[in-house]
Amino acid sequence: MNAVDGFHLLQQSESEQNLESHSQALQRLCLTANEFVMPGSGPEARTGVLLVHGLTGTPAEMRVLAKGLNRQGFTVYAVQLAGHCGVMEDLVHTRWQDWLASVESGLARFSGHVDQVVVGGLSMGALLSLAVAEKCADKVAGVCALSTTFRYDGWSIPSYTKLSFLLPLFRSLGIGRNSVFMEAPPYGIKDEALRARIVEQMHSGNSAAAGLPGNPWWSIIELRRLSTHVQSHLADIHAPCLVIHASEDDISHVSNAHDIERKAVNAKVKLVLLDNCYHMITIDRERRTVIARINDFLGRISATRTEAAQHG
Repeated sequence: MNAVDGFHLLQQSESEQNLESHSQALQRLCLTANEFVMPGSGPEARTGVLLVHGLTGTPAEMRVLAKGLNRQGFTVYAVQLAGHCGVMEDLVHTRWQDWLASVESGLARFSGHVDQVVVGGLSMGALLSLAVAEKCADKVAGVCALSTTFRYDGWSIPSYTKLSFLLPLFRSLGIGRNSVFMEAPPYGIKDEALRARIVEQMHSGNSAAAGLPGNPWWSIIELRRLSTHVQSHLADIHAPCLVIHASEDDISHVSNAHDIERKAVNAKVKLVLLDNCYHMITIDRERRTVIARINDFLGRISATRTEAAQHG
């Protein structure tokens, strides 16, 4: 072996060690066994994607999306919200500020490992993504709001849920602590085979796999308060927003997506409507379209950062 070959081998060894060290540092981001991180590769690795699950959900519901983004080279971290992946009592003990704090904490830790972070959330996770984009504007380069749920007003939602405005009164009277709005078919999933598998997991007793099978009354109160907070601050968001929603969303009507279009007046908002899926767009029939659209969005943000660095 000549000196040049030896030098190249040394460089390769150091590079591999640095990658391994970076990967180990990223893995330490995970505060629970349910969170996961996927180190990126190539130039896109410096753009991070923080994924946020929905109410009663779990980071696992974001894994298919995470893999699709990571294959494009992006670094992905899926955070677990406070009170989730356990029993209902764990969730009932938390408030919307606790959920937002989980996202803020994940963002603060994650941003130290990448050059910029795009926050993407599903359902209530979309609300939290918008909230953190307003509150931590200097750390958020973009928002992906997926199946945004300001209101449970989709076509499968029972009419009695319109009385949910009474829930705060019930809580003040100590009523309904252990009461739940049980989810109903089609459970946000148009693909029947996939729906059967998810429903089986939901009722298996392992909430870390597919979430809880219903929404506690007191947690719905917190979601309504989070919704009010986010809607009142949409005009304060300046990061570009990709909004993806199913036209036939069974949980949250498409008007939830249009609210962002109308009220986020200081952000560049791109709305994408899907025609062959329901609420769980990250795993349903158009999941590949969702992944492709988000990858395009991330690519544009990454390219903008690169151009700014070159001219800086």
